[in-house]
Amino acid sequence: MADSPNFFSYKGKPLVRKGDTIYYGSMRDKYVVMLNIKSHTKTDDGLDLADDITVQLMHTDPTISPLEMVVKKADKKGLYPALDIASIWLTRALEE
Repeated sequence: MADSPNFFSYKGKPLVRKGDTIYYGSMRDKYVVMLNIKSHTKTDDGLDLADDITVQLMHTDPTISPLEMVVKKADKKGLYPALDIASIWLTRALEE
């Protein structure tokens, strides 16, 4: 269940977007996934769609050095493949 009814969610975890960065998961958990949209493509309707996305599984502990926060990293084409890998990584990390 999402932390707040004001957040969009994917597979029960909150999605928060700020510009070209999307955070997936709760900052209260040990891990969160950051999706950074590197490029967009335009459709015929003039809508921007995410094309190249960097996915990073990260610790949420602020005492960890920024260089050690990233646990896993991958580049994906499109938002849905990026969210799928984010969901898998986050679920596995939170089960440990």
